[in-house]
Amino acid sequence: MSDAALASLDLTTRSLRLPTVKRLGPRLAEEATRRRQGHLDFLAAVLSAEVDERDERRRMRRVKDAGFPRTKLLADFDLDQSPSVSAGALGALVSGTYLDRGEPVVLLGDSGTGKSHLLIGLGMAACEQGRSVRYVTLSALVNELVEAADERRLSKLVARYGRVELLLLDELGYVKLDTRGAELLFQILTEREEKSSVATASNLPFSEWGKVISDARLVAAIVDRLTFNAHIIETGTESYRLKSTRARRTRSS
Repeated sequence: MSDAALASLDLTTRSLRLPTVKRLGPRLAEEATRRRQGHLDFLAAVLSAEVDERDERRRMRRVKDAGFPRTKLLADFDLDQSPSVSAGALGALVSGTYLDRGEPVVLLGDSGTGKSHLLIGLGMAACEQGRSVRYVTLSALVNELVEAADERRLSKLVARYGRVELLLLDELGYVKLDTRGAELLFQILTEREEKSSVATASNLPFSEWGKVISDARLVAAIVDRLTFNAHIIETGTESYRLKSTRARRTRSS
């Protein structure tokens, strides 16, 4: 490539915002010459590279915006260690069709049984499909809602949560909600009802949700919102982390 061509490439790719074409263009041009490719083949290759990198940047931005506390993939979930979890049920969720229908997902099980792994894994899968995702613990969400209500910006926050295609609500059952917190949570669920999916992880069966939400009326309403047409997966009672620790100790001894 001549100096003039490189200068023109730099100018035009900046103007058109094609950083990948700028970065890879000279190398791909050399490869095209070496392979005796035609102009259209070269053009297709360089534009495909730009599209691929844009897709990857968007995917990374979606993952970052989701706020995952760590990376977990559904493919890494050990079904052999969680016999109560159906591979078929997970497969049905991986396709993402539940998101198209705005159906909820509820993960129930004791601590250490893989609920958060599955919850984050569902979120990662949704990000891969180009969906907007937000992960939040129940306590963090309620604190955010209370602060927004006190600052008179609650409606904007509720609307923002309503626009997310998949809301991941973790750790329902660890922190008790007062009536105000439960009412604010109910607003979020109502905003999303039958429109956008909510995936929830709880260490308590539905019959014990009254332990963390004291208002019986709100308990019934929240359970109704989270379970209507829901995909319910029970992860069991035996901690995977505890089993892994015992296995390591057995091998060491």
